[in-house]
Amino acid sequence: MSDIRSTYTDSCGFYGCHTPHELAETWGTPLYVYNEAILRRCCRDLKALSSHPNFGVNYSVKANANPSLLRIIRDEGLVVDAMSPGELYMDELAGFKQDEILYISNNNSEEELRHAVAHSHLVSVDSLAQLDALGRVSPGGKVMVRFNPGIGAGHHAKVVTAGKATKFGVIPEDLNDVLKLLSQHDLVLAGVNQHIGSLFMEAEGYLAAANVLLALVERLPHHMLQQLEIIDFGGGFGIPYHKYDQEPRLDMAALGANLHARITSWAEQHSYTGRFLVEPGRYVVAECGILLGHVHAVKNNCDKRYVGTDLGFNVLVRPVMYDAFHDVEIYGAQHTSERQALRQTIVGNICESGDILAKDRLLPTMEAGDILAILDAGAYGFTMSSNYNQRRRPAEVLIGLDGTARCIRRRETLDDLASCITSL
Repeated sequence: MSDIRSTYTDSCGFYGCHTPHELAETWGTPLYVYNEAILRRCCRDLKALSSHPNFGVNYSVKANANPSLLRIIRDEGLVVDAMSPGELYMDELAGFKQDEILYISNNNSEEELRHAVAHSHLVSVDSLAQLDALGRVSPGGKVMVRFNPGIGAGHHAKVVTAGKATKFGVIPEDLNDVLKLLSQHDLVLAGVNQHIGSLFMEAEGYLAAANVLLALVERLPHHMLQQLEIIDFGGGFGIPYHKYDQEPRLDMAALGANLHARITSWAEQHSYTGRFLVEPGRYVVAECGILLGHVHAVKNNCDKRYVGTDLGFNVLVRPVMYDAFHDVEIYGAQHTSERQALRQTIVGNICESGDILAKDRLLPTMEAGDILAILDAGAYGFTMSSNYNQRRRPAEVLIGLDGTARCIRRRETLDDLASCITSL
């Protein structure tokens, strides 16, 4: 397909046998479109980080919980985590068994902890209070403890999940208190984990944090180290969102070589036979997803040109919440590349001044009737959508390996908006 701005999707055959116009006509917009081949490639990138026999990849389901995508991820050999009863339910719908699910959450009620113990292989706690609560719920059981390595990383303060300014994890200085609570409740420490943040593009911080976690494990009593089943280094692997600026990718080969060397030598040195896990979400699903929308209105306010679309922040909240950048493609009603480049601000249909998808971008002139594609929308897209302004959440479509599309979630109806109302 040759269109106004479509070089990226042309190069990877993203839409398979279809055009974005055909997909939009069939299923309407807004519309999330996923590509199975790209999803499988990203799963394999991560599994290739290490050939250590006990190395594995734990997909963080909060990035995208559609069961059809989860089935593909399971088929590629990944395990999953969950952080709510709803995510556990989606994991199970996709076919994941109890021993393939970790529960990595925070600030849970005892009722939720009980549910997690019954449905997942191992429950992670991230505070002394939660460890105490799990001990009351499951005395004599197994537990994973999330530690804060003191090193954070991420593209925005709201996605940094370690360091001094975050709610997550037990600080290493409290290890003795952890040991006391384990003894008090006769709990087996079966796992340790951490997470430094989201969307890092350099490996140094991740590797440094991995060394902090391994050093902490070395402080455990010998019998505890022998009982340890899982060391989870967390995730946060970034992807290049600036596709049209040729942003370089995270060097997975270098990261994998360093990580593999470290875990192999450490396991041999300490006779460790448990699993090593990484915990990515974004890297698995971000690039396999695109959000399609229509341009409905274009206007000039003073010296600014606004392109009005049906892609409000109820559909994709990342630009509003995190000032996140997503590249865009433009598919015109008439196939032409002869359009002047202008500074334009792409906005949605939500009644908020902050409903901005892309601010002051130099792009080919957009017109009403065009179809707009928001790239790299597979992670934290639909899963963070809402019914704000009582807008209905969109459909999701999967482009299979044969290039054909099938609907994997229907668009919500007006009746869906009222489905939980009990009386009028």
